[in-house]
Amino acid sequence: MPSLNGKIALVTGASRGIGAAIATDLAAAGATVIVNYLANAEAAGQVVSQIEALGGSAVAMQADVSDFDEASNLIKTVKKDLGQLDVLVNNAGTTRDNVIMLMKEADWDLVIDTNLKSAWNCSRAAARIMMRQRKGRIINITSVAGISGNAGQSNYSASKAGLIGLTKSLAKEIGPRGITINAVAPGFVPTDLTNDIIEDMKDTIIELTSLRRIGSAQDVANVVTFLASDAASFVTGQVIAVDGGMVL
Repeated sequence: MPSLNGKIALVTGASRGIGAAIATDLAAAGATVIVNYLANAEAAGQVVSQIEALGGSAVAMQADVSDFDEASNLIKTVKKDLGQLDVLVNNAGTTRDNVIMLMKEADWDLVIDTNLKSAWNCSRAAARIMMRQRKGRIINITSVAGISGNAGQSNYSASKAGLIGLTKSLAKEIGPRGITINAVAPGFVPTDLTNDIIEDMKDTIIELTSLRRIGSAQDVANVVTFLASDAASFVTGQVIAVDGGMVL
C-alpha cells in the first residue's frame, strides 16, 4: 500500500458507502482523515471509530458541501485545525432517478448541486491552500454514467459528466502549481444508493461486465489511495474507470 504518512485528507460524503471505504483506506495508508457528513453524525462517528480501532487517525466534520459558504468554511476549518490539506476527495453524491418527462426541477437541482456544485465549491477552497503549498491531490468520484449516460438518470449522468469536465479543466489550470486532479469512475458498486438497482439488474450487470462480477467499494478505494500518493505524482487529468470492463 502507498504511504500517506503525514498527509491530511478530506473525504466528502464519507459517512457511508464508497466514501467510508475511501476514508478508511486513506487512513490505513497513514493519512489523517476528515470524515465529512451532511446529516448522519452517528454513521460518521462509526467510520471514525473503525479507523481508530485499526490504528488510524480521523475526525468527523459536518457540512453541507453543496452550499458555497459551508464548503468554504469546512476547508478553512481543516486548515486552521490541522495546518494543511494534502488530499481532497470529492465524493458527496445523491440520486433522484426518473425519466425526463416525470423528473421534477427540484430533483434536477438537488442532484446537480450535490454531485457537481459541491465538488466545485470544495475544489475552489482547497486550491487556495494547495497552490500556496505548491502540492496537493484532488480526486473526483464520477461514474460510468458520466461516460456513457444512463436512461432514467439524466440529472445524475449530467452531474457526473460535469465532474469529468471539471477534472480536466482544473488539471490544466492548476497543474503547474504541483497539484494533480483526477477522476475515478465506479461501475455498479453496491451502496445505499445503488443496492436496489443492482439487485433488480444483477444478472444483466454481470453479463455486461468483462470480469463477470460486481465491484466493491474497496475496489474504488484502492485506486483513490494510489492517486492520493506520491506513486501517482505524474498522473493528472485522467478518468479511471473502476468498472470491471463495463465501459470499454
